[in-house]
Amino acid sequence: MTQQRLLGADFLRAAACLLVLLHHLAFRMDINKVPEAVQGTMRFLVMGSFGVSIFFMLSGYLLARPFWLALDRGDAMPSLGVYALRRAARILPGFWLALLVSLVLSVTVSGSPLDGERIVRFLAGFFLVSDWHWLTLFPVDNNGPLWSIGFEVTSYVLLPFCLAALFAVRLSGWTARLVWIGIIALVLALHWMVVQWAPIDEVERGWNYGLVGGAKAWMPRFNPIGFFGIFALGALAAGVQVRLAAMRHWAFDVAGLSAVIAAGWLMAAHIGGLNEGFGWLGVPYGYPWMPLAIGVALVALPSSVLAGRVLDNRVARFVAEISFGIYIWHFLVIGLMARLSPPSFQTGGPDGWAIWLWSSAGAIAISIVIATISFYAFEGPIVRWARGLEGRWGRRKVASAEA
Repeated sequence: MTQQRLLGADFLRAAACLLVLLHHLAFRMDINKVPEAVQGTMRFLVMGSFGVSIFFMLSGYLLARPFWLALDRGDAMPSLGVYALRRAARILPGFWLALLVSLVLSVTVSGSPLDGERIVRFLAGFFLVSDWHWLTLFPVDNNGPLWSIGFEVTSYVLLPFCLAALFAVRLSGWTARLVWIGIIALVLALHWMVVQWAPIDEVERGWNYGLVGGAKAWMPRFNPIGFFGIFALGALAAGVQVRLAAMRHWAFDVAGLSAVIAAGWLMAAHIGGLNEGFGWLGVPYGYPWMPLAIGVALVALPSSVLAGRVLDNRVARFVAEISFGIYIWHFLVIGLMARLSPPSFQTGGPDGWAIWLWSSAGAIAISIVIATISFYAFEGPIVRWARGLEGRWGRRKVASAEA
């Protein structure tokens, strides 16, 4: 294993992506019309919304790791310019394209009016600030999962800002990790203050009033500070993993697999409740137990003897590679199939279960095809271009220093 690919991360990214996809498919089927033998499975798939928590944990883990390495070596803080360039190249082109296509299809196919409210929502999404108000939380009507991008970008900004405090006082080792726990506690306190002191009025609040009403139901418990609390736990997992990276033992196999099983059990434990799974202080998705289970897996699997390699098989690596494309396109695919190719997802009749099965299979296949094309023809080339630009910056700095 090389440090360029951390065992277990690809499996967890693929699992998160597929969980969210299956969550949205499961919502298209009335559980009372599902064969009794698979009703338990369908109820579990509804809780696939917890995949969002896995995504946030992974992002915090992967992005914080270079900072922890530099901190422990006594090096300067990694370049924020490079950090920003990499994040922008990886996220923005695909997100902006999906956002624009979704808006166009919303107006032309779905017949949504292009009024002032929708323009404001779209612009808030485009400029990555949609996560700060219930009106703009969902940037477009027909691609719900895009709501999380604004939250993730806010976490991208907050991560180096908080880590800078550790670099400023030159903390390292386990002391720095303990201080980071204190930072997480502070973040949770700020989240609590948002929930207590930023109440949402009850006017047209609820999912029966559409996406904006649903956003009002989510907020203020859904807020950028609370989601950074998930992200920061991922960063803590990276800090612990860096300290243990040289170790290899079968105990890590046991710990990693147990953590993955525990994450599944935690999802199952929330069956029958809200699929948002509000946890401590109202932070979504079983906080902190679900993120902690994922954190243990992220710490243990890179040091495992076999489990990490088995989980990071070829299929998992491929799905992980195109996972962002699956995430940003699948909901649009499902909606278009339902609208343009009946009887797709028309599951109310006696053949509803069979229709759901072939509709879901089609949606999964189309989403994978679109995501594959997006990654290899669009997202990947832009990332490679950004890495080349990053290299040219480095050469200019060396030349300036020598001059």
